[in-house]
Amino acid sequence: MGSYVPSTFAEQKEMLKAIGCASFDDLFSQIPEQIKRKEPLNLPNGKAELEVRRIIESISEKNMVFKTIFRGAGAYRHYIPSIVKSVTSKEEFLTAYTPYQAEISQGILQSIFEFQTMIGELTGMDAANASVYDGATAAAEALAMCRDRGRTKALVSAAVNPQVIQTMQTYCEGSNTELIIVPEKDGVTDPQALAVLLDENSACFYMQQPNFYGLLEDAAPLGKIAHDCGAKFIMGCNPIALAVMKTPAECDADIAVGEGQPLGLPLAFGGPYLGFMSCTEKKMRKLPGRIVGETTDIDGKRAYVLTLQAREQHIRREKASSNICSNQALCALTASVYLAAMGEEGLQETARQCISKANYAIQKLTEIDGFDLRFEGMRFHEFVTTCPIGVEKLLLSLEEQGILGGLPLSGELSGCILWCVTEMNSKEEIDRLAVILKEVCAR
Repeated sequence: MGSYVPSTFAEQKEMLKAIGCASFDDLFSQIPEQIKRKEPLNLPNGKAELEVRRIIESISEKNMVFKTIFRGAGAYRHYIPSIVKSVTSKEEFLTAYTPYQAEISQGILQSIFEFQTMIGELTGMDAANASVYDGATAAAEALAMCRDRGRTKALVSAAVNPQVIQTMQTYCEGSNTELIIVPEKDGVTDPQALAVLLDENSACFYMQQPNFYGLLEDAAPLGKIAHDCGAKFIMGCNPIALAVMKTPAECDADIAVGEGQPLGLPLAFGGPYLGFMSCTEKKMRKLPGRIVGETTDIDGKRAYVLTLQAREQHIRREKASSNICSNQALCALTASVYLAAMGEEGLQETARQCISKANYAIQKLTEIDGFDLRFEGMRFHEFVTTCPIGVEKLLLSLEEQGILGGLPLSGELSGCILWCVTEMNSKEEIDRLAVILKEVCAR
């Protein structure tokens, strides 16, 4: 096996000559010498493809791939029908690029339009965009949609995923927006604290449904408190849970966002995932990124176009409310194919199994001394328990059995674990988890 050489030395010299350069160093002559690297990179000598493959495979064998997972906290393991990858791995989708020219991009534009339509149906909102980078980005962009000259504060529930709050803090720092954390009480947003913290300078309030602790919030009353103060109401939603719970529209939300990873995207080390965004008609022109619209061509046939994209995002970036200029088209297509394959009944069944299996897991775990349910209330597929021994010791013991346990929590919940159960967890797996926990705690 030989090296892959994209061009010969003779071809390279010819190309350099064509642009008036005598050497490759001439290409970088504008870069100051003092910032150029003098010593060579610390890289091994080149190897044949077979040798590289063996080295990479030996490294990959150090990774632990869990067959049993009881962890969520923003990234969830769900069943993905085989048709999903079969469709999305077709090269016309894998190699598709940004649809700048509508006349030659009808296929990719239609796939984005279908995604927007399905997100609209899930959330009950009037409009959706072509997706953004991930759920945390979508949440932060939603705050930016609500910015107003006279309203410079954004409120977020303490029961929101901490990583989402961190992303919001980054966005708010750059836009001189004050981000205020609304305390939680018994695992859910404290409505009295929200009412006190809201004032005439508040632009919006963001909550997560279900929240970070797995509990279902009483969303509509929280939204009313925000609206009574003139602030916008934003809901961050789990798309699987939307199959059985009240939609953001039914809760009178102005904007609904979330992480689309549960919709056919497998667990991975950080993505790529996609953030979905939808809103009411009144906020439609504030949606960042792209929106694909349906129209007719000169012959009256159905056609798709990019529409309502703010020019400021490209040519007047300092005046733009958002600098999102791209989208996760392939991930959005994956979500669309997943939703089409599952259908309404399939999605509802998935959600119902999540709920029932989580309740079964709660029953089995709380039968063990020291594993007490931390918060009471209605929940979807996550829950928090106490732990009678060191959390790290417990989780390590589970890892030795090929099980990825729940997420260890910190702060006031230090010593507690956030567990997650989906339709992928069988009754036998839950029973085995309970047996192992009991054995580890008895040592």
